Amino acid sequence: MPATTTPVPQTPGPGPHAGPGNGYRDGRPAARPAPRLFHPTVARLTYRALLGRRRALLLCGLPLLLLVISVAVRALTGADDSTANDMLQGFALSTMVPLVGVIAGTGAIGPEIDDGAIVYLLAKPVSRSTIVFTKFVVAIGVVAVFSAVPTLIAGIILNGNGQNIAVAFGVAAAVASVAYAAIFLMLGVLTRHAVIAGLVYALVWESVIGNVVPGARTLSVQQWALAVAQKTAHGGIVSSDVGLPTAIVLLAVVTVAATWFAGRKLRTLKLAGEE
Repeated sequence: MPATTTPVPQTPGPGPHAGPGNGYRDGRPAARPAPRLFHPTVARLTYRALLGRRRALLLCGLPLLLLVISVAVRALTGADDSTANDMLQGFALSTMVPLVGVIAGTGAIGPEIDDGAIVYLLAKPVSRSTIVFTKFVVAIGVVAVFSAVPTLIAGIILNGNGQNIAVAFGVAAAVASVAYAAIFLMLGVLTRHAVIAGLVYALVWESVIGNVVPGARTLSVQQWALAVAQKTAHGGIVSSDVGLPTAIVLLAVVTVAATWFAGRKLRTLKLAGEE
């Protein structure tokens, strides 16, 4: 009697065209690449938008004014630690840094949303969280270059970095750049009037209320940055109404919260023409 053979079930393979370009690697399905937080193409486009002719002139104006005033003050009064502190705190940290933050933070995304150009970016296979984080990083770099570096140079001009004041305020400006970039980027996503809202915040809250009203100083980015400057400077010249541990916590919370909220808002953003 002839023997019977039981057919062995065959597991379907990936097919003759399986390969890395078809989602397979070594005959097995390839794992999806992990999403990137930073996208170089988005960064390049953002840098190009921020450093266009008109916005670049605005970004250069305040730092140049700071340097010109610093040269004049040094020529008239000589090197003086107290004068350097007053100048760097009163103009650089309380006025110039937040205004540069407004220009760079809102400019990183606001104009694209206003004119609808962001629809082309959102159509790309890039997550909206990646878009926000990339623009946030670019905004930090621009604000730091146009505020922290001029602040450091102005401090050296004013008193030759006596009592480490120039370095202290340079570091403080860099720290403030991170928070301002997050805050004003968030405003750029939230409202079409981000520049106006940012100017009100920068000029009214940071420059006036944050310097005058004692209770409001605790919620001022300027005071948080001053806490860093106070720790870095020597001789007790620099003072802040906020302790360093509190300042670090508040800087981190505000930066993370603003960036997260901007990403969340962009994910639910309704553009003109969308249902």
